[in-house]
Amino acid sequence: MYTTSKVSSEEALRMIQYVVTAVEKYKRPVAIAVCGPEGELIAFLRMDGTSAAASRIAQNKAYTSAIDRTETMKMGERMRGRDNPAFWGDDRVTGFGGGIPITQNDIVIGAIGISGLPEADDHNLAIDAVRNVFG
Repeated sequence: MYTTSKVSSEEALRMIQYVVTAVEKYKRPVAIAVCGPEGELIAFLRMDGTSAAASRIAQNKAYTSAIDRTETMKMGERMRGRDNPAFWGDDRVTGFGGGIPITQNDIVIGAIGISGLPEADDHNLAIDAVRNVFG
């Protein structure tokens, strides 16, 4: 038998609440998505005033980080190089920073994606949210 671990709904909600509180200093709304290691959505929040585009991008950031087991910022670096995502066969893969995999014992158990701020801020806020809940 093969067993897997994944982010719990409680942990996902705690990360979302952390981001909602932390983003107050930016005075801008964001979308926050948390998914399991297979890329399936566990929790999602689109703050009032967040664009529909940011909603989809946040979900795709979480999805990409989970299935590719890497930060979307690093995926973006690859994409701007010689690794063309058009050949990957998955139109949800994104290279915008703000997607961070969540690991426990070197195993990806999920990912978080944030969209609505400048790319570097989305990225740093996602890292902070994971650290706040998982240490």
